[in-house]
Amino acid sequence: MQQTKMNPQNISVTDFMLSRRSVLIKNMNAPGPDNSELETILTIATRVPDHRKLEPWRLLVLQGDARRDFGEKLAAVKAKKEDVTAIQVSIEKDCFMRAPLVIVVIASPVEHKTPEVEQILSAGAVCQNINIAAGSLGYASQWVTGWSCLDTDAQRAIGLSENEFVAGYLYIGSSDEKPQDRQRPDLESVATHWSGNKT
Repeated sequence: MQQTKMNPQNISVTDFMLSRRSVLIKNMNAPGPDNSELETILTIATRVPDHRKLEPWRLLVLQGDARRDFGEKLAAVKAKKEDVTAIQVSIEKDCFMRAPLVIVVIASPVEHKTPEVEQILSAGAVCQNINIAAGSLGYASQWVTGWSCLDTDAQRAIGLSENEFVAGYLYIGSSDEKPQDRQRPDLESVATHWSGNKT
């Protein structure tokens, strides 16, 4: 029997992925996703490759006043660091207020026969699935990192355990900006066809 492709007519998904683009946080505003849309985003977020179903990640949702509370905890850590100014600390306090929704993706690799790198890559897939889900619902999004992602003191301040770190902050909101596409890799320089060992 001849096999057929899955969803061969789903051209809209292909078109969306060919044009998907992050939107800078500075260009975001309200409204953000409603409760139903947020549930959709979180559901899609967790539909990722996950070898042996370890779920080596978890999500923190920041909305409303929780955004400022989260920022203040990190600002308090930053204030104790050397070579930071009062302005930098103030910026940190309001960092998560720049979009109506921020999803913190926490990588939680565990000791297991599944290699740690595979578990961390699964957390990265969660981040990108959030980007894709938000865009598919018509929202702007941007995946960012920063000093707090791998800072031990910051990790403790926001309740992470010793094996955890922040894989990314996903900012989501509305925007009237249509970002211009950036230069993309030359496929001939990054993709080759394996042809076996050559002598």
